[in-house]
Amino acid sequence: MTLRRRDLLRTFGLTAIGAQLLPLANPSNRIAQTNLSPKTAIELRRLQVGDTVALINPAAFNYEKEVQPFFKVLDNLGLKVKLGEHFYDRYGYLAGKDADRAADVNAAFADDSVRAIFTGMGGWGCARILPLLDYNIIRNKPKIIMGFSDITALLLAIYAKTNIVTFHGPLGASSWSPFTVDYVKKVLFEGGSVTMQNSQSVQVETIGRGTARGKLIGGNLSVIAAMVGSAYLPEWENSILFVEEVGEEVYRIDRMLTQLKLAGILDKISGFIFGQCTKCEAEKPQESLTLPQVLSDHIRPLKIPAWYGSMVGHIREQFTLPIGLEVEIDANSGTIKLLASAVH
Repeated sequence: MTLRRRDLLRTFGLTAIGAQLLPLANPSNRIAQTNLSPKTAIELRRLQVGDTVALINPAAFNYEKEVQPFFKVLDNLGLKVKLGEHFYDRYGYLAGKDADRAADVNAAFADDSVRAIFTGMGGWGCARILPLLDYNIIRNKPKIIMGFSDITALLLAIYAKTNIVTFHGPLGASSWSPFTVDYVKKVLFEGGSVTMQNSQSVQVETIGRGTARGKLIGGNLSVIAAMVGSAYLPEWENSILFVEEVGEEVYRIDRMLTQLKLAGILDKISGFIFGQCTKCEAEKPQESLTLPQVLSDHIRPLKIPAWYGSMVGHIREQFTLPIGLEVEIDANSGTIKLLASAVH
């Protein structure tokens, strides 16, 4: 995932502005244990009107004007916001030093007044702080945490180390369109057994027909590929893998899927979903495979239900997907059905 994604994300439409910012609790600097492997899922409390959420930046930095409209979104949802102590820090392309960004994550989980954690920007940087997180605090004080793009590293690591369901959904700098807000409400507030289905204007292309069940795991493809071989990826056996991308040419998508294949990940999954690949056109189309050809080469031999075009990724309208929750997918219609509530 290249840094120009942050610039692309900044071009997405944002809504209104305003809301009061409150300081986040003092961060913890304790180094994480990285060998937790709980067997039972940890329940999360659903969001309610009046709840306080933390807004942090564990990866790239935000310009203040980019995230101001999100405070109005939170206000419309009936939520109060606490801003991470280092939210507006800047260290090159990062939102501050690694220790400070990690401290904001730890502090948000430790703060009993915070009911959920939202993230401002993707870009790059989450993988750098994974060894600095206190997974004991995170597991003992479980909370909703949501984001996408580079936030994939944080979401997968927390799920892998604590078995807490995490949420692949909009960032603070996302557009928060009515479609996006509706799925956030359905999944995080209402807690129903939601079925994700594309809007009529966005078609899906079936790669392998049929239905499958498994734990939903995934996120940004290049982030996942870069984490292969680390201690921060979950088990893939019988999972449903979903991926999305932005700003990567087709040959790079090929390379990353090849890496997942060589690592044995693709051979373990029971279903596959490719979301949207925004600005992924080949520089020389006449000398390139197409994305459907690459997906066919890698996924059809697996003989599993699979499709391309789900509303997941660097797009204006997107689903909220619970990582680690049991789902049933239908590749014929391109739907994702949650088999349990992600929050209680």
